[in-house]
Amino acid sequence: MKKEQPAVDGGIGLIPRAGTLAARAGLDWFLLVLVGMIGLAWLFPEAGIDREPVSLGDVASYGVSVIFFFYGLRLSPGKLRAGLSSWRLHLVVQLTTFVLFPLLILPLRTFFAGGEQELLWLGVFYLAALPSTVSSSVVMVSIAGGNIPAAIFNASISSLIGIFLTPLWMGLFLSSGSSGDFDLASVMGKLVVQVLLPVVLGVLLHRYWGAFAERNKKRLRVFDQLIILLIVFTSFAESFARDMFSGYSLLDLAMLGGAMVGLFFLVYGLTSGISRLLGFNREDRITAVFCGSKKSLVHGTVMSKVLFPDANVVGIILLPIMLYHALQLIAASVIAQASARKAGLAVEGE
Repeated sequence: MKKEQPAVDGGIGLIPRAGTLAARAGLDWFLLVLVGMIGLAWLFPEAGIDREPVSLGDVASYGVSVIFFFYGLRLSPGKLRAGLSSWRLHLVVQLTTFVLFPLLILPLRTFFAGGEQELLWLGVFYLAALPSTVSSSVVMVSIAGGNIPAAIFNASISSLIGIFLTPLWMGLFLSSGSSGDFDLASVMGKLVVQVLLPVVLGVLLHRYWGAFAERNKKRLRVFDQLIILLIVFTSFAESFARDMFSGYSLLDLAMLGGAMVGLFFLVYGLTSGISRLLGFNREDRITAVFCGSKKSLVHGTVMSKVLFPDANVVGIILLPIMLYHALQLIAASVIAQASARKAGLAVEGE
Protein backbone atom coordinates (compact mmCIF):
# COMPACT_ATOMS: atom_id res chain seq x y z
CA MET A 1 0.00 0.00 0.00
CA LYS A 2 1.37 3.39 -0.96
CA LYS A 3 1.93 5.94 1.72
CA GLU A 4 0.58 9.39 0.87
CA GLN A 5 3.11 12.17 0.87
CA PRO A 6 2.35 15.88 1.19
CA ALA A 7 2.97 17.81 -1.97
CA VAL A 8 6.00 20.06 -1.89
CA ASP A 9 4.77 23.62 -2.20
CA GLY A 10 5.62 24.81 -5.68
CA GLY A 11 5.78 28.48 -4.77
CA ILE A 12 3.60 31.42 -3.86
CA GLY A 13 0.67 30.49 -6.08
CA LEU A 14 1.89 32.27 -9.24
CA ILE A 15 2.02 30.19 -12.40
CA PRO A 16 1.34 26.82 -10.71
CA ARG A 17 2.61 24.76 -13.64
CA ALA A 18 6.00 26.46 -13.55
CA GLY A 19 6.07 26.04 -9.77
CA THR A 20 5.40 22.31 -10.09
CA LEU A 21 8.17 21.87 -12.64
CA ALA A 22 10.58 23.80 -10.43
CA ALA A 23 9.61 21.66 -7.41
CA ARG A 24 10.33 18.47 -9.34
CA ALA A 25 13.77 19.86 -10.11
CA GLY A 26 14.39 20.33 -6.38
CA LEU A 27 13.54 24.04 -6.37
CA ASP A 28 10.38 25.97 -5.68
CA TRP A 29 8.92 28.96 -7.46
CA PHE A 30 9.67 31.19 -4.51
CA LEU A 31 13.42 30.74 -5.00
CA LEU A 32 13.13 31.93 -8.59
CA VAL A 33 11.19 35.01 -7.47
CA LEU A 34 13.81 35.59 -4.77
CA VAL A 35 16.53 35.79 -7.40
CA GLY A 36 14.31 38.15 -9.38
CA MET A 37 14.00 40.48 -6.38
CA ILE A 38 17.79 40.69 -6.15
CA GLY A 39 17.84 41.61 -9.83
CA LEU A 40 15.22 44.31 -9.27
CA ALA A 41 17.23 45.68 -6.34
CA TRP A 42 20.25 45.91 -8.64
CA LEU A 43 18.27 47.70 -11.37
CA PHE A 44 16.22 49.99 -9.10
CA PRO A 45 18.03 50.40 -5.75
CA GLU A 46 16.36 53.76 -5.11
CA ALA A 47 12.95 52.10 -4.78
CA GLY A 48 14.22 50.09 -1.82
CA ILE A 49 15.76 52.98 0.11
CA ASP A 50 13.36 55.86 -0.60
CA ARG A 51 11.06 56.69 2.31
CA GLU A 52 8.47 58.51 0.17
CA PRO A 53 5.63 57.94 -0.47
CA VAL A 54 6.12 54.94 1.86
CA SER A 55 9.15 53.21 3.36
CA LEU A 56 9.25 49.60 2.18
CA GLY A 57 11.71 48.86 4.99
CA ASP A 58 9.17 49.97 7.61
CA VAL A 59 6.45 47.89 5.95
CA ALA A 60 8.75 44.86 6.15
CA SER A 61 9.44 45.52 9.83
CA TYR A 62 5.74 45.52 10.70
CA GLY A 63 5.26 42.45 8.54
CA VAL A 64 7.79 40.56 10.66
CA SER A 65 5.57 40.88 13.74
CA VAL A 66 2.53 39.71 11.79
CA ILE A 67 4.45 36.65 10.55
CA PHE A 68 5.36 35.60 14.07
CA PHE A 69 1.85 36.27 15.39
CA PHE A 70 0.38 33.82 12.89
CA TYR A 71 3.23 31.41 13.60
CA GLY A 72 2.26 31.42 17.28
CA LEU A 73 -1.40 31.09 16.33
CA ARG A 74 -0.65 27.79 14.59
CA LEU A 75 1.42 26.39 17.47
CA SER A 76 -0.56 23.79 19.35
CA PRO A 77 0.50 23.59 23.03
CA GLY A 78 -0.94 20.06 23.15
CA LYS A 79 1.23 18.83 20.29
CA LEU A 80 4.31 20.44 21.81
CA ARG A 81 3.67 18.66 25.12
CA ALA A 82 3.13 15.35 23.33
CA GLY A 83 6.47 15.70 21.56
CA LEU A 84 8.52 15.93 24.75
CA SER A 85 8.93 12.14 25.10
CA SER A 86 11.72 11.72 22.47
CA TRP A 87 14.12 13.87 24.48
CA ARG A 88 17.36 12.30 23.16
CA LEU A 89 16.33 13.00 19.57
CA HIS A 90 15.36 16.57 20.45
CA LEU A 91 18.68 17.11 22.20
CA VAL A 92 20.66 15.92 19.16
CA VAL A 93 18.71 18.17 16.80
CA GLN A 94 18.96 21.30 18.94
CA LEU A 95 22.65 20.80 19.78
CA THR A 96 23.39 20.28 16.10
CA THR A 97 21.43 23.42 15.15
CA PHE A 98 22.77 25.79 17.79
CA VAL A 99 26.14 24.32 18.86
CA LEU A 100 27.64 22.09 16.16
CA PHE A 101 26.95 24.48 13.30
CA PRO A 102 28.55 27.56 14.96
CA LEU A 103 31.53 25.56 16.24
CA LEU A 104 32.27 24.33 12.72
CA ILE A 105 32.35 27.90 11.35
CA LEU A 106 34.02 29.62 14.30
CA PRO A 107 37.65 28.46 13.64
CA LEU A 108 37.49 29.77 10.05
CA ARG A 109 37.30 33.39 11.21
CA THR A 110 41.08 33.73 11.36
CA PHE A 111 41.30 33.13 7.58
CA PHE A 112 38.92 35.99 6.77
CA ALA A 113 39.76 38.59 9.43
CA GLY A 114 40.58 42.12 8.40
CA GLY A 115 39.34 42.15 4.79
CA GLU A 116 36.17 42.47 2.77
CA GLN A 117 35.77 38.70 3.00
CA GLU A 118 35.14 39.05 6.75
CA LEU A 119 31.57 40.15 6.00
CA LEU A 120 30.99 36.91 4.09
CA TRP A 121 32.34 34.94 7.04
CA LEU A 122 30.00 36.88 9.31
CA GLY A 123 27.12 35.96 7.01
CA VAL A 124 28.09 32.28 7.15
CA PHE A 125 28.33 32.43 10.93
CA TYR A 126 24.92 34.11 11.04
CA LEU A 127 23.61 31.19 8.97
CA ALA A 128 25.19 28.76 11.43
CA ALA A 129 23.52 30.48 14.40
CA LEU A 130 20.01 30.40 12.90
CA PRO A 131 17.24 27.96 13.88
CA SER A 132 16.06 25.09 11.70
CA THR A 133 13.31 25.42 9.13
CA VAL A 134 9.73 24.44 9.93
CA SER A 135 7.72 23.53 6.83
CA SER A 136 10.43 22.11 4.57
CA SER A 137 11.97 20.02 7.38
CA VAL A 138 8.62 18.39 8.10
CA VAL A 139 7.95 17.81 4.39
CA MET A 140 11.33 16.15 3.83
CA VAL A 141 10.97 13.98 6.94
CA SER A 142 7.53 12.91 5.74
CA ILE A 143 8.77 12.06 2.22
CA ALA A 144 11.67 9.99 3.63
CA GLY A 145 9.40 8.16 6.10
CA GLY A 146 10.70 9.66 9.34
CA ASN A 147 9.19 10.56 12.71
CA ILE A 148 6.79 13.36 11.69
CA PRO A 149 5.53 14.37 15.19
CA ALA A 150 9.13 14.70 16.38
CA ALA A 151 9.98 16.77 13.30
CA ILE A 152 7.11 19.15 13.98
CA PHE A 153 8.15 19.47 17.63
CA ASN A 154 11.84 20.12 16.85
CA ALA A 155 11.16 22.61 14.09
CA SER A 156 8.76 24.55 16.30
CA ILE A 157 10.99 24.53 19.38
CA SER A 158 14.03 25.46 17.28
CA SER A 159 12.25 28.61 16.09
CA LEU A 160 11.52 29.68 19.67
CA ILE A 161 15.02 28.89 20.96
CA GLY A 162 16.54 30.84 18.07
CA ILE A 163 14.92 34.06 19.28
CA PHE A 164 17.38 33.98 22.18
CA LEU A 165 20.40 31.94 21.04
CA THR A 166 20.92 33.51 17.60
CA PRO A 167 21.46 37.06 18.95
CA LEU A 168 23.66 35.67 21.75
CA TRP A 169 25.97 34.02 19.22
CA MET A 170 26.00 37.09 16.98
CA GLY A 171 26.66 39.38 19.94
CA LEU A 172 30.12 37.82 20.28
CA PHE A 173 31.20 39.48 17.04
CA LEU A 174 28.80 42.32 16.28
CA SER A 175 29.60 44.02 19.58
CA SER A 176 33.13 44.60 18.33
CA GLY A 177 31.78 46.99 15.71
CA SER A 178 32.27 44.81 12.64
CA SER A 179 28.75 45.56 11.49
CA GLY A 180 27.77 48.72 13.28
CA ASP A 181 26.94 49.40 16.92
CA PHE A 182 25.49 46.35 18.62
CA ASP A 183 23.77 46.59 21.98
CA LEU A 184 22.71 43.08 23.03
CA ALA A 185 20.19 44.33 25.59
CA SER A 186 18.62 46.63 23.01
CA VAL A 187 18.51 43.86 20.39
CA MET A 188 16.93 41.41 22.83
CA GLY A 189 14.37 44.04 23.74
CA LYS A 190 13.48 44.57 20.09
CA LEU A 191 13.22 40.82 19.52
CA VAL A 192 10.93 40.46 22.52
CA VAL A 193 8.63 43.20 21.22
CA GLN A 194 8.82 42.37 17.52
CA VAL A 195 9.05 38.56 17.64
CA LEU A 196 8.46 36.93 21.04
CA LEU A 197 5.38 38.89 22.11
CA PRO A 198 3.56 38.24 18.81
CA VAL A 199 4.37 34.51 19.16
CA VAL A 200 3.11 34.42 22.76
CA LEU A 201 -0.02 36.33 21.80
CA GLY A 202 -0.62 33.88 18.98
CA VAL A 203 -0.19 30.87 21.28
CA LEU A 204 -2.61 32.37 23.80
CA LEU A 205 -5.20 32.88 21.05
CA HIS A 206 -4.62 29.44 19.49
CA ARG A 207 -7.72 27.94 21.07
CA TYR A 208 -9.88 30.63 19.45
CA TRP A 209 -8.24 31.30 16.09
CA GLY A 210 -5.87 28.34 15.68
CA ALA A 211 -8.29 26.42 13.45
CA PHE A 212 -8.73 29.49 11.26
CA ALA A 213 -4.96 29.88 10.89
CA GLU A 214 -4.57 26.19 10.05
CA ARG A 215 -7.30 26.33 7.40
CA ASN A 216 -5.67 29.36 5.81
CA LYS A 217 -2.03 28.29 6.17
CA LYS A 218 -1.42 28.45 2.41
CA ARG A 219 -2.62 32.06 2.28
CA LEU A 220 -0.53 32.89 5.33
CA ARG A 221 2.47 31.29 3.64
CA VAL A 222 1.96 33.68 0.73
CA PHE A 223 2.06 36.62 3.16
CA ASP A 224 5.22 35.23 4.81
CA GLN A 225 6.93 34.93 1.46
CA LEU A 226 5.89 38.42 0.34
CA ILE A 227 7.43 39.91 3.48
CA ILE A 228 10.63 37.91 2.94
CA LEU A 229 10.81 39.13 -0.65
CA LEU A 230 10.33 42.69 0.56
CA ILE A 231 13.12 42.33 3.14
CA VAL A 232 15.46 40.83 0.54
CA PHE A 233 14.64 43.62 -1.94
CA THR A 234 15.21 46.46 0.53
CA SER A 235 18.36 44.85 1.99
CA PHE A 236 19.99 44.31 -1.38
CA ALA A 237 18.86 47.73 -2.59
CA GLU A 238 20.76 49.29 0.33
CA SER A 239 23.86 47.24 -0.47
CA PHE A 240 23.74 47.97 -4.21
CA ALA A 241 23.14 51.68 -3.60
CA ARG A 242 26.27 51.82 -1.40
CA ASP A 243 28.27 49.67 -3.89
CA MET A 244 28.91 47.06 -1.18
CA PHE A 245 29.43 44.19 -3.67
CA SER A 246 32.22 45.83 -5.63
CA GLY A 247 34.88 43.80 -3.82
CA TYR A 248 33.34 40.41 -4.65
CA SER A 249 33.75 38.52 -7.91
CA LEU A 250 31.61 35.77 -9.46
CA LEU A 251 34.33 33.34 -8.42
CA ASP A 252 33.87 34.44 -4.80
CA LEU A 253 30.13 33.72 -5.04
CA ALA A 254 30.73 30.36 -6.73
CA MET A 255 33.17 29.36 -3.99
CA LEU A 256 30.65 30.47 -1.37
CA GLY A 257 28.00 28.26 -2.98
CA GLY A 258 30.38 25.31 -3.01
CA ALA A 259 31.19 25.92 0.65
CA MET A 260 27.47 25.91 1.50
CA VAL A 261 27.01 22.53 -0.20
CA GLY A 262 30.01 21.18 1.71
CA LEU A 263 28.65 22.53 5.00
CA PHE A 264 25.28 20.86 4.44
CA PHE A 265 26.78 17.44 3.73
CA LEU A 266 29.29 17.76 6.58
CA VAL A 267 26.54 18.45 9.14
CA TYR A 268 24.29 15.82 7.54
CA GLY A 269 27.06 13.20 7.83
CA LEU A 270 28.00 14.12 11.40
CA THR A 271 24.36 14.06 12.53
CA SER A 272 23.80 10.72 10.84
CA GLY A 273 26.86 9.25 12.57
CA ILE A 274 25.83 10.58 15.98
CA SER A 275 22.31 9.17 15.52
CA ARG A 276 23.69 5.74 14.72
CA LEU A 277 26.03 5.82 17.71
CA LEU A 278 23.06 6.61 19.96
CA GLY A 279 21.11 3.69 18.51
CA PHE A 280 18.27 5.71 16.95
CA ASN A 281 15.84 3.76 14.80
CA ARG A 282 15.44 4.61 11.11
CA GLU A 283 12.57 7.07 11.65
CA ASP A 284 14.41 9.03 14.34
CA ARG A 285 17.65 9.09 12.30
CA ILE A 286 15.76 10.61 9.38
CA THR A 287 14.25 13.26 11.63
CA ALA A 288 17.62 14.07 13.20
CA VAL A 289 19.47 14.54 9.91
CA PHE A 290 16.81 16.60 8.16
CA CYS A 291 15.87 18.84 11.09
CA GLY A 292 19.48 19.21 12.26
CA SER A 293 21.05 20.05 8.90
CA LYS A 294 18.57 22.68 7.70
CA LYS A 295 18.49 26.42 8.36
CA SER A 296 15.61 28.88 8.20
CA LEU A 297 15.56 31.56 5.50
CA VAL A 298 12.46 33.03 7.17
CA HIS A 299 14.24 33.65 10.47
CA GLY A 300 17.41 34.71 8.69
CA THR A 301 15.69 37.48 6.80
CA VAL A 302 13.32 38.72 9.49
CA MET A 303 15.89 38.70 12.31
CA SER A 304 18.38 40.57 10.14
CA LYS A 305 16.05 43.57 10.42
CA VAL A 306 16.85 43.68 14.14
CA LEU A 307 20.35 42.24 14.46
CA PHE A 308 22.20 44.38 11.91
CA PRO A 309 21.90 48.13 12.49
CA ASP A 310 24.03 48.92 9.43
CA ALA A 311 21.55 48.38 6.58
CA ASN A 312 24.34 48.65 3.98
CA VAL A 313 25.80 45.23 4.85
CA VAL A 314 22.59 43.24 5.23
CA GLY A 315 22.54 42.16 1.57
CA ILE A 316 25.98 40.59 1.93
CA ILE A 317 25.08 39.04 5.29
CA LEU A 318 22.02 37.38 3.72
CA LEU A 319 23.90 35.88 0.75
CA PRO A 320 25.06 32.70 2.56
CA ILE A 321 21.62 31.86 4.00
CA MET A 322 19.93 32.39 0.62
CA LEU A 323 22.46 30.15 -1.12
CA TYR A 324 22.27 27.56 1.64
CA HIS A 325 18.46 27.62 1.57
CA ALA A 326 18.33 26.91 -2.16
CA LEU A 327 21.03 24.25 -2.09
CA GLN A 328 19.67 22.51 1.02
CA LEU A 329 16.28 22.15 -0.67
CA ILE A 330 17.87 20.51 -3.70
CA ALA A 331 20.14 18.20 -1.70
CA ALA A 332 17.51 17.30 0.90
CA SER A 333 14.89 16.62 -1.76
CA VAL A 334 17.19 14.20 -3.59
CA ILE A 335 18.19 12.43 -0.35
CA ALA A 336 14.60 12.24 0.95
CA GLN A 337 13.26 10.72 -2.25
CA ALA A 338 16.16 8.26 -2.43
CA SER A 339 15.47 7.25 1.18
CA ALA A 340 11.78 6.77 0.36
CA ARG A 341 12.61 4.55 -2.60
CA LYS A 342 14.99 2.50 -0.48
CA ALA A 343 12.28 1.96 2.11
CA GLY A 344 9.68 1.14 -0.54
CA LEU A 345 7.57 4.26 0.11
CA ALA A 346 5.69 6.16 -2.57
CA VAL A 347 7.54 9.14 -3.98
CA GLU A 348 5.56 12.04 -5.36
CA GLY A 349 5.38 11.97 -9.14
CA GLU A 350 5.98 8.20 -9.41
